[in-house]
Amino acid sequence: MAEIKAGGSRNKVIAIVAAIVVIAAGAFVVSSKAGNKSGTIYYITNAQQLNHLDPQRVYTGEDIAFLNTYLYRTLVSYNPVAGKDSSKLVPDLATDIGTATDGGKTWSWTLKSGIKWSDGTDLTCEDVKYGISRIFATDVILDGPTYALQLLDIPADAKGVSAYAGPYKKTGQDLYDKAVTCAGNTITMHLKKAVGDFNYFGSYPAVAPVKASADNGDKYDLKPMGTGPYMIASFKAGDKLDLVRNKYWDKKTDAIRPAYPNEVILRFGISEDVRDQMFLKDTQPNAVNYDQGLQAPNNNNKVFHTDAKYKGRGINVLGPFVRYWTANVSKGHLDCLDVRKAVFFAINLQSIIDLNGGSELYGAPADSPISPSIATDYAPTTGNIHDSNWKIGGNPDYAKTLLATAKGSCPAAYAKATSSGIYFDLAKTATGEKTAALIKSAMEAAGMVAKFNLIEPGVYYPTVMNPAKQGDITRAGWAADWANASTVIPPLFIKDGGFNLNQNWDDPVYKDFAAKVSAAQGETDRAKQAAEWKVLAQIAMDQYWTIMPIFTKQQFEWGSKIAGVDFWMPNGALLYPSMHLK
Repeated sequence: MAEIKAGGSRNKVIAIVAAIVVIAAGAFVVSSKAGNKSGTIYYITNAQQLNHLDPQRVYTGEDIAFLNTYLYRTLVSYNPVAGKDSSKLVPDLATDIGTATDGGKTWSWTLKSGIKWSDGTDLTCEDVKYGISRIFATDVILDGPTYALQLLDIPADAKGVSAYAGPYKKTGQDLYDKAVTCAGNTITMHLKKAVGDFNYFGSYPAVAPVKASADNGDKYDLKPMGTGPYMIASFKAGDKLDLVRNKYWDKKTDAIRPAYPNEVILRFGISEDVRDQMFLKDTQPNAVNYDQGLQAPNNNNKVFHTDAKYKGRGINVLGPFVRYWTANVSKGHLDCLDVRKAVFFAINLQSIIDLNGGSELYGAPADSPISPSIATDYAPTTGNIHDSNWKIGGNPDYAKTLLATAKGSCPAAYAKATSSGIYFDLAKTATGEKTAALIKSAMEAAGMVAKFNLIEPGVYYPTVMNPAKQGDITRAGWAADWANASTVIPPLFIKDGGFNLNQNWDDPVYKDFAAKVSAAQGETDRAKQAAEWKVLAQIAMDQYWTIMPIFTKQQFEWGSKIAGVDFWMPNGALLYPSMHLK
């Protein structure tokens, strides 16, 4: 799942890995005390809106956790507790976490009875089936996870595109109706190959039900219907998302959501200075910072280190996300390995880490797109930050030698890097603008030209996931959708994987790489599969598809009247179900 937010020795990597293991072992405990069922909780963000409200299009960790708590319900859910047990699945709309047959090629869930939509009508199996079908309408429903496209047993046409075009065009509808069936309250999905942990996909908004009669295509993003404890009273980009109680939600069918506040308001467009002072001065004590971290490192230091009055009003944890820059390797962008390497070795990563609060608040240089939180699949790679030429403060002299090679091997990319300029995609925040200045300085020292696309945070991913709008190097972040690198390597590096910002399918090594990915996805021996993911991570790093990865830390702040706050590791987010007013 995606993330967007505001030296590098092997020892640093090992240290952060060890810390992640401590967190995974259960450093946090959720209070068992019942919360106060009243009042309004405000969430504060600098963004003008969420990336999406349409469940089939939601794919950032914070938004998944937030919307799955308040607005949507899914077949299954991550256990709403902190610590090591949070990655376990528990039933949500379904009566259990899923039943696999045919060696893992067929999965079934039976829905609970008595669940209603926010308009009072009964939820049906057909509603769940219809919601999933929308994923196939790739000309309308953009940006969400694509596991259904990849795995459901629906053939592809001559161009390699699914022969089912979704519920609006209905092309290939019979093929979908065969792959996804309803028998009473039981929904069954037939897969192309065995996937032993496919039930984890059932925790994503992509499988949230949608009523066909309420679906208005792309406009559904403005006011989707829900089955959760709240419903949308109003939504206006730049202003607020107002959620009020859904009177048709029945606690008897929902063991996950206590639904503590009477109202939940997400306020958009709050300037970073105002937001920071709101939490430093506690001017709105019933508010929570949705942006994760304050603008300035000294503000974060006040909350987490220097001022005792903030004790109990913030947490600083190692999360599941790897923050990174992804190189767009399509023709006309960074389709030259030597240029990509030159950028990697030129960047002063220490300055970027320091800007964001240092290793204690930001994280440490990473050597893989796979987080050590997936201990089974992570292994240190070779090269990159372990290369003797790499320096955490940048090595412009070595970068120049790589550029000299590129001048002969790929003159067009060389000219782009040294003359017309490499475009970096960044969120338009105060920190983003300061980061741009640091990158520009480091690139100039190596003889390269950096330019910047500064993008409003609320539309950041919809922008960069549009090939016509994406720049050459894109700031991003990713966490495994569940504890298997099958939810890291394919989404990030395979065409139609769902989050391939590399656009790498014309790279000379791609064909062999993709074949290895397919083999790993079909491997049922977990130990063998883990070894294959490690090999593939090494290839991705050797190609410098991923630049400047960081194993990250995350900060959260809230007002003095907020209680029940903790960290929900699977989504790298706050434990929203437990939060309430004192």
